[in-house]
Amino acid sequence: MKKYILFDNDGVLVHTEPLYFKANIKSLEEYFNITLEFEEYMKIMSEGTTVWQKAFDKGFSQKEIEKARNQRNLYYQEYLKSENILISGVKEVLKELSKDYKMGIVTTSRRVDFEIIHKDLGIVDFMDFVLCEEDYNYAKPHPEPYLTGLKIFGANKDEAIVVEDSTRGLSAAFAAGIECAIVKNEFTITQDFSKASYFINTLSELKTILN
Repeated sequence: MKKYILFDNDGVLVHTEPLYFKANIKSLEEYFNITLEFEEYMKIMSEGTTVWQKAFDKGFSQKEIEKARNQRNLYYQEYLKSENILISGVKEVLKELSKDYKMGIVTTSRRVDFEIIHKDLGIVDFMDFVLCEEDYNYAKPHPEPYLTGLKIFGANKDEAIVVEDSTRGLSAAFAAGIECAIVKNEFTITQDFSKASYFINTLSELKTILN
């Protein structure tokens, strides 16, 4: 019987991927005159490579790319502060789930970005804890983030379920031995989810799986 739910953040609880994509587009074009198409970005995300490889291939230095990456992060934060990122129905689902389950967020987001994202959303009110990239040594697809979540709960792997939207997150859950439900997301839909236990279109379907 499941008692604990571990949520990924971006693409699962909030609609932030389009803004991150837009920030990458702007930075690559501004600093290197490089265009980034959606299909190309999807392939990069699926393979776990980097949007900056095109700049490396054109001979730009690590220092130049680091400058562009820092600016990308600033653009992303600007978008987070100015655009709607709340996924319809998520808070209502979390409120209902919180009656029967303990919940936590396990994300690869930097805490500075996470705090901007969740400043006024009220989503974290339903969570027992939040783990950001600064809270563990190895990021997803390593199992450490989700194993850390289990440890905080004092739970065994069979008592928990992970909700993810990416192969990277699924691989982390699978390596930790935790069942994983994949929620549909247009930015990850082409990725390999063959190791997933469940597939859902929206979080509202999660209760059905748990029951």
